[in-house]
Amino acid sequence: MKTLTSRLLALLLAASVQAADAPKPAAPKTPEPATYLTVETAGPDFPLQGEYANEKFGSDIIALGDGNFRMVLHKGGLPGSGWDGSAKVEVEAKRDGDKVIFQDKVDSAILENGVLTIKSLGQGLKRIVRRSPTEGLAAPKDAVILFDGKNADAWVNGHMDERNFLAAGVKSKQAFKDFSMHIEFLLPFKPFGRGQGRANSGVYVQDRYEIQVLDSFGLKGLDNECGGIYQNSAPKVNMCFPPLQWQTYDIEFTAAKFDADGKKTGSAFLTVKHNGVIVQDNLELKKATPGGGFKNEVPAPGPFQLQGHGNPVVYRNIWVVVK
Repeated sequence: MKTLTSRLLALLLAASVQAADAPKPAAPKTPEPATYLTVETAGPDFPLQGEYANEKFGSDIIALGDGNFRMVLHKGGLPGSGWDGSAKVEVEAKRDGDKVIFQDKVDSAILENGVLTIKSLGQGLKRIVRRSPTEGLAAPKDAVILFDGKNADAWVNGHMDERNFLAAGVKSKQAFKDFSMHIEFLLPFKPFGRGQGRANSGVYVQDRYEIQVLDSFGLKGLDNECGGIYQNSAPKVNMCFPPLQWQTYDIEFTAAKFDADGKKTGSAFLTVKHNGVIVQDNLELKKATPGGGFKNEVPAPGPFQLQGHGNPVVYRNIWVVVK
């Protein structure tokens, strides 16, 4: 009799081969545009979407609109919490009432009542809600408070939504050089959105280097997805939580160095923790990224830009410690 491990390896291998050969499922026909800002209004697909896990496996269940879902299965656990980095199994299906049945030529799984049950493994993965260990982190006494929910006075064109969160599309009035930063963000639920159209924003450090903000829950983890440095570096692991769940960036930044004549003598370096996990580790930034206010690197310090990209992304609890 095959062991659980050998069955899983066979499942992963067969599913990977089939996924490469199988035709892509058709996109939903003329989907209705939908952007949800609260859990209460997010519709019947939202309660099924999310992270599922047990001691041996983790899964992302992604809502794709109109009752369509994608299951992404990880061996070992969820990204940043047990996943061993091996190949992922991905299967798509449509909701049938209050359950979803994922089926391919190798295996099947049923999502129902908050449990994802994989037939061949005989294991149930329960829906969980992870939270960043730095969510709500209090600012140190020497921190510069950029946003605490009281007003948006620290920002050019600063504006808050009706919930007193800072809306994207603003730039800090104060400029910074070397610092530590904490910032929290909330992504809207856009089930019909795809790629860069799914809750797009960005945190521009010194208005030069973009840390991407995007609903990339369950995706590959590219440089233009959440935690990536646009056109520079993909995140070490995709730590994006599902939309409508608060997420954190904790950033350490050392600015580029210049001599007295303004000639660059050393690169900027950046470390980013996304939801408490290092996704960029002392990364060398060799050039500015597109979309910032500064097109080139110069000796002057720079402000933060929270990019407005036509999506209602909001921020809170923003503070900086100058080094």
